[in-house]
Amino acid sequence: METTLSYRARRGSRAPWFAIALGSSIALVLAFLVLPVLAIFVKTSPARLLASLGESESTEALKLSLETTAIAVAIIVIIGTPAAFLLATRSFPGKAIVVTLVELPLVLPPVAAGIGLLAALGPHGLLGGALGDAHVQLVFQTAGVVVALMFVAAPFYLRQAQSAFASVDRSYMDASRTLGAGQAQTFVRVAIPMARSGLMAGLALAWGRALGEFGATLMFAGSIQGITQTVPLAIYDRFATDFPSALALSAILVIVSASLLLSVKLLSGPEALSGAPR
Repeated sequence: METTLSYRARRGSRAPWFAIALGSSIALVLAFLVLPVLAIFVKTSPARLLASLGESESTEALKLSLETTAIAVAIIVIIGTPAAFLLATRSFPGKAIVVTLVELPLVLPPVAAGIGLLAALGPHGLLGGALGDAHVQLVFQTAGVVVALMFVAAPFYLRQAQSAFASVDRSYMDASRTLGAGQAQTFVRVAIPMARSGLMAGLALAWGRALGEFGATLMFAGSIQGITQTVPLAIYDRFATDFPSALALSAILVIVSASLLLSVKLLSGPEALSGAPR
């Protein structure tokens, strides 16, 4: 038996085609995904990048993007974390339908998402009258940007958080309950710490999606400088008239997104940085 296994191992070691195939696949993936990002910086001079940072329109768009995405992600995490825990740890009639509805915005075209938000929350939408009576206006307002970002980014966090909670060993939560901790205490002190890495990954995905959101924001909140014009909208606004400026803004957005991703990985622990399996 050992002789057969060792023979097969030696035979596999002399057949490098699979290793070559793996190396080729990752090389192609990197080339395809990294080249467009690299091209932005190749086509953008450092002087143009600094000049763009000095323009009031760019700084306003960047500030608005950071503020609205931070608010949207904070709300998503506060509301979405217990919702994801429920979906991961409880069974109930219609759960598959609920999960499908939660994930639907993942495949919904951004423009359709914006139209849906208008139909639901616009002045003449399903809830438009109630919002008007409460003196809440979302269309063409900064609050509308936050709502649009939440709609498109929430499923990214919810899906990742659900997977993170599902991977937590239930015996630890059962032990917590046995020792007298309530459901809320177990959720806060056991489930969240053990799912922390996955939750942080979901936060990074949601925040990155929110930073790059374009279609739903444009359709629902418009593109008003200083009020609703985020960085993606500002890039589109300059695309036809000032392409170098659009490139510089794109480079800024890439830097911010990469910094955000790295920061989340640092907070997630050394395993996230090394990529080692847990």
